[in-house]
Amino acid sequence: MATMAARLLPRSSSSKRQQFSFAVLLLFFQTLCCHAAAVGNSQQEGDRVRFLPGQPPRPPVSQFAGYVTVNERNGRALFYWFFEAHASPAKKPLLLWLNGGPGCSSVGYGAASELGPLRVTSYGAELKFNKFAWNREANLLFLESPVGVGFSYTNTSSDLTKLDDAFVAEDAYNFLVNWFKRFPQYKGREFYISGESYAGHYVPQLAELVHDRNKDKDSPYINLKGFMVGNPLTDDYCDSKGLAEYAWSHAVVSDEIYERIKKVCDFRLSNWSDDCDKAMSTVFSQYHEIDIYNIYAPRCNLPQSSAVLAVDRALTANDQEHFRRRIRMFSGYDPCYSSYAERYFNKEDVQRAFHANVSGTRKWQVCSDSILRSYNFSVLSILPIYSKLIKAGLRVWLYSGDADGRVPVIGSRYCVEALGLPIKTKWQPWYLNKQVAGRFVEYHGMTMVTIRGAGHLVPLNKPEEGLALIDTFLLGKQLPTHR
Repeated sequence: MATMAARLLPRSSSSKRQQFSFAVLLLFFQTLCCHAAAVGNSQQEGDRVRFLPGQPPRPPVSQFAGYVTVNERNGRALFYWFFEAHASPAKKPLLLWLNGGPGCSSVGYGAASELGPLRVTSYGAELKFNKFAWNREANLLFLESPVGVGFSYTNTSSDLTKLDDAFVAEDAYNFLVNWFKRFPQYKGREFYISGESYAGHYVPQLAELVHDRNKDKDSPYINLKGFMVGNPLTDDYCDSKGLAEYAWSHAVVSDEIYERIKKVCDFRLSNWSDDCDKAMSTVFSQYHEIDIYNIYAPRCNLPQSSAVLAVDRALTANDQEHFRRRIRMFSGYDPCYSSYAERYFNKEDVQRAFHANVSGTRKWQVCSDSILRSYNFSVLSILPIYSKLIKAGLRVWLYSGDADGRVPVIGSRYCVEALGLPIKTKWQPWYLNKQVAGRFVEYHGMTMVTIRGAGHLVPLNKPEEGLALIDTFLLGKQLPTHR
């Protein structure tokens, strides 16, 4: 018995040592976590925007803005503007919004002109509250991407020569990972991605990257539930075919021009022929005096912004370098609103309140022509990503303003049909305020919606319909089918 007791005594001492070591280790991790949380909260509060010049005093808006580093070695950082949900933010999902271009700002378009709670007013004089803001339904995050757009910057100029879809997706993913460290209260929240125009590439590609990284146990988990894209560039063949057909069917071009396009253009080719380039150039020239992004809206007569100048150059240019065998021009702008945004966001007091352009060395532009020109358009179709993510069970919606000539509804219908999905609910109208707001069709795994009378920027042209759309999407419901 004595021998056994002697043997048990060291075990008891060892157990106490193990318990002590475990307690120390637990305390260490608790301290580490508390430190990380404290750092995150400190950075978060440092990004809080108390009040912007020209902001209305009511209602209160909880907002943050600042830079998140995505590549320390190259000194690359992306700028964001974040609005907490207007009510019950702790219960609402997180929605990331991306604008396209490539080269157009989500701050200037998405936030300040379309779906954010604070819109820039005429001539950039002040801000007004948007009662149809999407932060009524979600915590709303706007990202200026890729690097070089808006306030986003890099200290390594060669970064700007490497821009393509993969580069942009990787940076956006790194932004999310680091943003969640700064805002840890949103880590487990339901997460959705939305955007318009060339974000028809950005959004599905980022969703795919998040989906794939979530399978890696060494990567942080992001609670991605789905994505929704508006008037999206999706597949070059379908989009180009739809653009030409829309211009003809809406009396923008003559029968002769359309017949010429059908004869000389094979949109399945990655590089158009010279004859096709010339024919499509003729199509774009017909839009010179009307707004291709909303064919029934008047053109803006204000002094031109960077977006308008770049679009006009794209419509009239003849050099193959710019067309790059496929006519490329910004996929998202409203000429007057882009002028207002440039005036507002270039004010020094606005930039100070915004924690932006801290070096004071750059002029903010709503769209960067240099990004558009240098971008490597290497991905011609996003349809395989749709098939993959639909199969994975993500919620996928595509919506289209039916007055957009740049990324028209006809092309989007061709794209969706190419997926070969079985129809769940037939094509039918949906209603708002006892009026037809558009039409929709539900497939197994995807929904396509049109917005009647809206152009390329649906939340700007039809704000109430846009809010109804995002509300229905986030709740996973069906659009109203009765008056």
